[in-house]
Amino acid sequence: MTVLVIGLAVSGKAAVDSLKEQGERVAAYDRRPEATVGIEADEVYKGEWDPSFLLGVDLVVPSPGVPETSQVMADVLSSGIPVWSELELGYRRLGGVPVAAITGTNGKTTVTELTAAMLVESGVDAAAVGNIGDPITGPGAADHDVLVVEASSFQLRFIDSFRPTAAAIVNFAPDHLDWHPDVAAYGEAKSRIFENMGQDDLLVFDAADPGAVGLVASAQTGRVGVTGHGRQGESGPEGSTMYLAGAMVSLNDLERTDSVMLVDLAVAAETARALGATAGGIAAAAVSYQAGRHRRQVVAQVGGVTFIDDSKATNPHAALAAIGAYPSVVLIAGGRAKGLDIRPLARAKSVTSLVAIGESAADLLSERPDAVGAASMVEAVDRAISLSAPGDVVLLAPGCASFDMFDSYGERGDIFAAAVRQKVGS
Repeated sequence: MTVLVIGLAVSGKAAVDSLKEQGERVAAYDRRPEATVGIEADEVYKGEWDPSFLLGVDLVVPSPGVPETSQVMADVLSSGIPVWSELELGYRRLGGVPVAAITGTNGKTTVTELTAAMLVESGVDAAAVGNIGDPITGPGAADHDVLVVEASSFQLRFIDSFRPTAAAIVNFAPDHLDWHPDVAAYGEAKSRIFENMGQDDLLVFDAADPGAVGLVASAQTGRVGVTGHGRQGESGPEGSTMYLAGAMVSLNDLERTDSVMLVDLAVAAETARALGATAGGIAAAAVSYQAGRHRRQVVAQVGGVTFIDDSKATNPHAALAAIGAYPSVVLIAGGRAKGLDIRPLARAKSVTSLVAIGESAADLLSERPDAVGAASMVEAVDRAISLSAPGDVVLLAPGCASFDMFDSYGERGDIFAAAVRQKVGS
C-alpha cells in the first residue's frame, strides 16, 4: 500500500515513521521545503501542491494543519482515495489498548491532563497523547494500559474505526471556521468522537453547555451530564465540597474554583472512573492539579490590580468564560479571528475598559466607543494599566488566534507577562 502523508509537522512526521515501521510505501508532502528535511519517506514532495502527487496513492493521512477547505484537501476528497487522520492511524496500531477521548471547543487539554493524572494516581499505567503534544502514533503508545487522547475536530474529521471506551465533549461553540466550511461541519466533526461507540461505552458532557447538549443528543451510548454550577448525580460542587464520581474534596483545597474549572474536574472524574480510576486517585489528582501556563495564570498583583494571562483563550467562547469569572475587567483582546464574531467580548458585562490589538481590533473598537487600540503588546499593557483601578483584573483573553502578531499563543502570553513585570514588578 502507498500512503501519502500531507503536512510534516509533529503529527505528520510521526505518521511517516509509524507507516515506515509497518513496512508501507510512504510519500510525504509539505509546501515548506524546510519541513521536508530529514523525512525518511520513499517519495518526498515540496513546494506548490500538484494533484499528480495523488497518482498511485491508496491512502492519504493529512496533518491537522491542512484545512478541510484547502485546495489540497479538495483534490484529495474528490479523488475518492480513503483519508485517515493520524488519530485513526495510531488507533489502529494500539492492539486493543482502551482509549479515553476528550474533545470540545475549550478545556480539552485541562480535562485530558486531569483524566490521565486521575488514572495514574489510581495505579493505572496511563498516558496523555494526541493534540496535547505526544502523537498517538509515537513510539511506546501501545505499551500503556490506557491512553487518554485529546482529539481535535481536525483529527476527528477523518476517522473511520476510532472507538473510545469513554469520551467527553467538554463544550461546543463556533470555532475554527478558517478550517471547517461552517459551524455545522465543525459540529459534525466533533460528533464523530462517539459515532462508533456503543451502549456499553460512556459519553460525558457539560449539561449546562447548550452546544454540548445539542451534540450528544444523537449519541447511542451511556451518557453522564455534569455541571460546574451544582451537584448533578455523583459529580459537581455542593456547599463547600466538590463531589467527583464517588470522591469528595474540599473546595478550599483546589487551585481554582470557578465554574469552568469545576466542570473540567467533574468531566475528568467521570471519564477517568470509566477507565478504572479510584475515588482516592481522583481526589489526589484534583487537589494536586495546577493548570498549565497561559491558562488564567496570575502574573502579578500590584496596588489592588491583578494581572492575568489567559492567552490560551483563542476563541470568543473561551474569552467570555474567562471574563465572566471576574467582576471588573480591563480586557486586552483581539488577534486573528478565524472567521468568528468577536464583538460580544466588547459587550461583556464585567468589562469596564477594553484595549484592542491585532487584525480584529477594528471590530472591537467599532463595537465599543470608549475602547482604545494598541499597536503592540507592550503598548496594550501600558494602556490597560492606565485604565485600571484597585479591584480590577487586567486580563489578557484575546478571543483570537495569535498568528497575526506572534508565533503562538504562548509567545503572546510570555510577552504580556514580561511587559507587566517590567511595568509593575512581579
